[in-house]
Amino acid sequence: MRFAFVLLAVLGSSINFAFSKDALNEPVSKHGQLSVSGNKLVNANGEEVQLKGMSLAWSIWWPQYYNEPTVEGVKNGCHSNVIRAPLAIETNDGGYLTDPEGQKKLIVDVIEAAIKHDIYVIVDWHEEKAETHLEQAVDFFDQISKTYGGYPNIIYETFNEPTTQSWSDVLKPYHEAVIKAIRANDPDNIIIVGTPTWSQSVDQAAADPITDYDNILYSLHFYAGTHTQWLRDTTKAALDKGIGIFVTEYGTTKADATPPIALEETKLWWSFMDENNMSYVNYDITDKESEAASVLVPGTTAENVCKEGYLTESGLLVVEQNKK
Repeated sequence: MRFAFVLLAVLGSSINFAFSKDALNEPVSKHGQLSVSGNKLVNANGEEVQLKGMSLAWSIWWPQYYNEPTVEGVKNGCHSNVIRAPLAIETNDGGYLTDPEGQKKLIVDVIEAAIKHDIYVIVDWHEEKAETHLEQAVDFFDQISKTYGGYPNIIYETFNEPTTQSWSDVLKPYHEAVIKAIRANDPDNIIIVGTPTWSQSVDQAAADPITDYDNILYSLHFYAGTHTQWLRDTTKAALDKGIGIFVTEYGTTKADATPPIALEETKLWWSFMDENNMSYVNYDITDKESEAASVLVPGTTAENVCKEGYLTESGLLVVEQNKK
């Protein structure tokens, strides 16, 4: 009877197995070149791997965190093996279209710090109408992939949050054009493509996936207080159709980032993502007092990012999750 009990316990634990590990102990030097196998992210040895980390906010508004001290803090203090760098393209205050060299330098500083500190880095084209700037996107990713495509740290995110654009008629052709430019320089590194409805309609991409290129993942964004079981159901259906999904942006609050923390829904999302071995990145490394989704308390400098005493309620919760 004792043997049977132990056997059942082992079987039960395997059925409910959650892949999650402390991301601090899962760096690039351990996992190396990533690839996609089926709907899973795998390392250089073909073993399933999970990335967990933090996203910076728009480069035009939060440049004070686009530097090495922040990257080091995100890795060690926030227990991360990935950082996301959102390149602001076009805003009322400027962006890459008006200051390409200045904005690109911010991204490059984060890339080089990520390489130095042994974590992965997502280079994100951060806008909602990227199809209107295809030429600029192709040029930017051509530059980045030529310079850094030989490093296994690099992950490309070609379109942050499409809105109402058609997946098959607009978004898929856009992604394929950018992917073609990247693959001319970098045949291997992961490329994450944005999906419709602010990167929520992964089901549309699953119905008509990109098949001409390998190592493609599809982005999912959620805010736990707004996007609940219905989006987990949509995501699971897309996974079951065979596409791999990477959560490049999630928040512990409602979509407007205001209080309170949606703790129970956030826990449900963490369990769901771990059970399906999905990678996820929390939004965001800012010290904005009015936004409960911000990780840092007001006034936090780059040198204090993710240090004890500088984390908000949301930040503390996310760091504990990154350790599990």
